[in-house]
Parts: sequence; C-alpha cells; structure tokens
Amino acid sequence: MNFKELRMQDVGKSFGATRALDGVSLTVGAGEVRALIGENGAGKSTLMKVLSGAIRPDSGTMTLDGEPYAPRGPREALSRGVAMIYQELALAPALTVEANILLGQERSSGGWLHLREHRRIAAEALELLEHPDIRPEARVGDLGVGAQQLVEVARALVSKARVIVFDEPTSSLSERDAHRLFAIIDRLRDRGMAIVYISHFLEEVRRVAQTYTVLRDGRSVGEGTLAETDERSIIARMIGRDPGELFPRVPHQPGEPILELSGFRASERGKPVDLAVRRGEIVGLAGLVGAGRTRLVRAIFGLGPVVDGRVRVAHSDDNSARPRRRIDEGVGFLSEDRKGEGLALNLPIEDNMTYPGLRRHARGGWLSLGERRREVNDWIKRLRIAAAGPGQPVGGLSGGNQQKVALARLLHQRADVLLLDEPTRGIDVGSKAQIYRLLGELAAQGKAILVVSSYLPELFGICDRIAVMSRGALTEALPLDHWTEHRVMEVATRGAGIDPSSSTD
Repeated sequence: MNFKELRMQDVGKSFGATRALDGVSLTVGAGEVRALIGENGAGKSTLMKVLSGAIRPDSGTMTLDGEPYAPRGPREALSRGVAMIYQELALAPALTVEANILLGQERSSGGWLHLREHRRIAAEALELLEHPDIRPEARVGDLGVGAQQLVEVARALVSKARVIVFDEPTSSLSERDAHRLFAIIDRLRDRGMAIVYISHFLEEVRRVAQTYTVLRDGRSVGEGTLAETDERSIIARMIGRDPGELFPRVPHQPGEPILELSGFRASERGKPVDLAVRRGEIVGLAGLVGAGRTRLVRAIFGLGPVVDGRVRVAHSDDNSARPRRRIDEGVGFLSEDRKGEGLALNLPIEDNMTYPGLRRHARGGWLSLGERRREVNDWIKRLRIAAAGPGQPVGGLSGGNQQKVALARLLHQRADVLLLDEPTRGIDVGSKAQIYRLLGELAAQGKAILVVSSYLPELFGICDRIAVMSRGALTEALPLDHWTEHRVMEVATRGAGIDPSSSTD
C-alpha cells in the first residue's frame, strides 16, 4: 500500500444561518490512528459527512496523497478508498454476511454475478479480521452487534479502503467485543491504513489512537500527540474552559425508602432480588452486559414480566402494573435504546418531551399549547439542548441531544423515582458533567434514582451506593467505601454471591 496521507484544509459548511464548520483542517497519515474529539454539536459528524461524500462543503479543499479529492457521494468516496463505519450500522439484516460485504461492490460480467469469487473475497476479508465465528453464509440479522460491526469492517477491506472512519464504534459493544475491535484497529494501522476514530471515551481514545484533533463550535481548537497531552487539557479544549470537577457532587440527604424490591425476579432463571432505593439517593447497578440489569429495571417499570416477589412504589404494591400505572405512581424510565423505543424520531422535541405528562397542560379537554411550549423551552435551556426550537424533529438532533430530550421527558413528567438505563451513552464529556450535576440536584430535591451503567467511573462519581449484578443475582447495595473498581469487576465476573466486603487483592 503506497498511500501516505489524507488532508482536509480549511473546510467550511453552513446550514442556513448555522455555521457547522468554520475553516476546519485535519490530516491523518498512513499507519496513524487520529482521534477526532469534541462535544455533541462540535462539527465532528458534519466533517465526516464531507469526507464521506454525503454532503458537499461550501469551502476548503481535500486531498488524498496530494491528489484532489471531492467525492460526489459515498459510493465515489468508497471507490477512492474512504470508508465509514457508522455508529448506526448500515447492514441488510436479511442478507448473508457475504452479500453484505459485497453489497454495491459485486463482481459480475454479462449480467451474471461471480458468486464463487464473492465467496473467496468475503472469506479472505474475514480471515484478515481473525474472527472464525463469522461465516460468509450466516444471516447478518442472526449475529451479535460486535460481529455485525466486523462485517462493516470487512466491507471496507474489500473496497481497498485506505482511510477508515470509526464513529462511536463501541457504544453498543460488550467489553469483550470492544477489545476485539481495538485489536483489529491495531492490525489495520499496521497494514498502513489511516484511521479516524471518534469517541467520547477518552480512556478508549488513548488505547486506540496516537494523535488527536479537537473540534469546538465548528472549529479546530487543538491537536497533538496523546502521549504528550493530559486528559484535563483535552477536556478544557473541548468545552472551552477549565473542566473543574468532572463528577460534581451536589449535597443530598437520603430519606425514607420509596422503591422496594423483595424476592423480586424478572425471569425464571433470575435469582430473587432485594433492593431499596430511598428518596434523595442515587443507587448504581454495575455488572457486565447480559447480567440482567436492564431486564430488572424494565420489569420494575412494567415493560417485562415479574416472575416472583414484590415491588413497592411509595407504599403501593402492584406487581402487575403496566407503564401507564407506573407513570401515575411517579416512576420514570429511560431506555438504553433511545432510537428504538426511547424516542419518536419523526416527532418534534415538544411532543417527545411531554407525552407522559400531557394531562398537566389540559384545560377543559383542550391542551394549552402555549403553556406546554413555555415549559419545553425552559427544559431546552436548562439542559442546554442544541436545537432550532421545540418544533424540531428529534431525529435531526445529535445523539447526545436526543438523550437529553429523553431525560427531560422524565423531568417534565415530575417522576419521583427515576430508572435510568445507561443515561449518558453517546454524550460528550461536557454534557455528562451537566447531567451528573442535574442528577445530584434531583436527589437533593428528594428524587430516588436507580442508575444502570457500564462505565464504572460514572457510578463511583455520582452514586451513594452501588450493587453489582452477575448472572441474575444482585449483591447488597453498599456505600462507595465498600467498593473499588477492581472489586466490582471481580464480583461481576465471578458471581454476585461473593461477599463484597471480602477481598482477594
């Protein structure tokens, strides 16, 4: 591979009055992984859409090895050697792995497909990824998310890609699949490919990348070598100020229990769970993917079955309650899958934010739309949601701003018990700090908050107590001084039956 570098110089792009990119420059060389870092709305996605040919820039130039590069669409970009691996995978689930890898790149002559050649090409690409479990004839819809992502990478390899962009690639991956992806990126770099890596997880960026570029408000505000730059400096460039406390602690005092589980089981294979969450308290649920945390909180909210035991909300016992009843009882649920079930992407912000609490704006059978809009505008300002206004469809927002809308729905609902499943997934560092402070403020107001998170620094940074789930069993929820991150992982991997207070360190 003789490829040397990709260069983007002074790229500009506006959407109406909004200046999305303002003279952005980025260079990535062969055998280099460059991290592209910035808050939601900083311009990362727009810059990559320009690179992939999805949109045309208003100004600036791009070159590949010194040759002008101005693709008229993603197909032309791919033919020039630039491939995108999006956070939302672009696969045909009903087709085979082989068909997905060759989709749009089929080998044919005289109107006939060369299927034998397809099989050989797909097998060679998968062999390079060192993933023997992915068979060319397997149906993509039957594969896990991690395996599906590797199918996307194989497609890029078949296209003879010289530049590959990974956009938040680990957001839906297990820890094992994430480490497998990191190893593959290392191999691609060793083969001389240039890689742009977009992620909000700075520790992940340090594992994968050597260099970085920071965007803020559509401008390049810093670049350098990761080994020579500390995390605080990168965050300061991202948000335009000293980051201060990443996990701001708002004083709050736990009160009486408002959510109580006794012998609670959400599946036949699950173990009985006992848990109490008090007013004015944040309790974290740690554990590996598949441990049963999501099943537990969904069952509490009425989105899954209750096999056995009791759930009590504010002294009301009703194991068969459905979501509407839970909402009336003051329970709010934030799904980990904001696009699949957490939001109606084609509807405006104000509808998504207010549907569970519309009755509060009703007057004699009529909705007071002006009152509703004023309250929605208040939440948009308070959560710093980057949007054109309450009427903007949620699907047009960045992932982080979509998550803020989903959280604002619970706040508009005035829920007393918040069940939050991966509440900061896909949110940048600055926005995370805002959310953490908000959760602390809500706890200070007497809200009871139960947080499922796979990001241990988050749980240790915001929670009062942590419980660990492993294979459907849950430890006692204990104060932070009973835990270390190592101890949490030990219990999560070996079983929740281990006494958290003992240690083999």
